[in-house]
Amino acid sequence: MPVCSKAGHLRIGRYSEPGRIYLLTAVVHDRQPIFTDWRLSRLVAQQLHQAQEEHWAEFLTWVVMPDHMHCLVELRDKTLAELMCRIKSRSSLAVNQALGRSGRLWQKGYHDRAVRKEEDVKGLARYVVANPVRAGLVIRVHDYPLWDACWL
Repeated sequence: MPVCSKAGHLRIGRYSEPGRIYLLTAVVHDRQPIFTDWRLSRLVAQQLHQAQEEHWAEFLTWVVMPDHMHCLVELRDKTLAELMCRIKSRSSLAVNQALGRSGRLWQKGYHDRAVRKEEDVKGLARYVVANPVRAGLVIRVHDYPLWDACWL
């Protein structure tokens, strides 16, 4: 499995707290819109589901956009770095295998933001799943196939 590189400037002040909810974003290398192919984005979704089944985290909501993904996740048994390394490395392997290629799928690092206790988690979830609407990919959230939310 590939070793995840750590982008130092993104780690400054990063703290992983089990039970804390985080908003996470990972971007495809060179912003290539590889996930316009829904079959490839489903490979990423499979890794999110598998990480949840293995109790690494609970994914409250997620969306895979053409060139990035967003997740609202409650951390469980692993750190943010471990969780994101697992998702990015395993999805990279799956996507590269499907395409018959090798090389980088994701940009180094990821963006995270701890959700404050007083924040409206469902409001943040709505914001995450509305990304395809804001990007002009669809008119209604339900027209976009590459998202999920635990409240459904």
